[in-house]
Parts: sequence; C-alpha cells; structure tokens
Amino acid sequence: MTTAVFHLPAPRPILPVDDARTVARFFQALADPTRVRLLKALAEGEWCVSDLTGALGMDQPAVSHQLKYLREMGLVRWQKHGRHVYYTLADAHLRDVLFSSLAHLECG
Repeated sequence: MTTAVFHLPAPRPILPVDDARTVARFFQALADPTRVRLLKALAEGEWCVSDLTGALGMDQPAVSHQLKYLREMGLVRWQKHGRHVYYTLADAHLRDVLFSSLAHLECG
C-alpha cells in the first residue's frame, strides 16, 4: 500500500507591517469627504486656496487645515505666487487612484 504525499503550497509573500501601515495611512487621507473633494478638484488642475474655499463653500481656515494635512501626507504640493498659495497633486498616481475609485463607484 502506498502512502499519498501531500505538498503544502509555497508560502506567498505577505506585505510587511510597516508597508501596510503606510498604505492604511494613505487611505485614511481619503476617508474624509472634504479631502476627497479637495483632491478631486486638484486632480483637475491647480487651485488657489481662496478659489477652493468658494468652490467648497467652506471658510478659509477649514480648507487650509485640510490642505495642511494633505501636504504633510505628501499628497499635494504648494507654490506661493504673491499673496496667493496654489495647490496641485503631488503626483499622477494619486490622480489615478482617485479617478479609478470614482469610476468603480460610478461617482462624479
């Protein structure tokens, strides 16, 4: 009588904890509707803070607070021109993630 030999599948790589935390933190930035709206606007092009406040119907300190958070996360860049500060997305990857999410959910 022969004994069947079972082979365990080769272990698959698991995402390291630090990388998982980084990804989770990225998605936390997208967990706030105001930040999603800001990022969507910036995905379309450069905006100054005063125009963003008008478009969002929010006061300047609230918009600036959210932009500061996104800046600290490395998701947006800013540039000062005279009295105005202009924001853009830091790179095209975020734009791709945002538009893929909107298409997946059939939003905007």
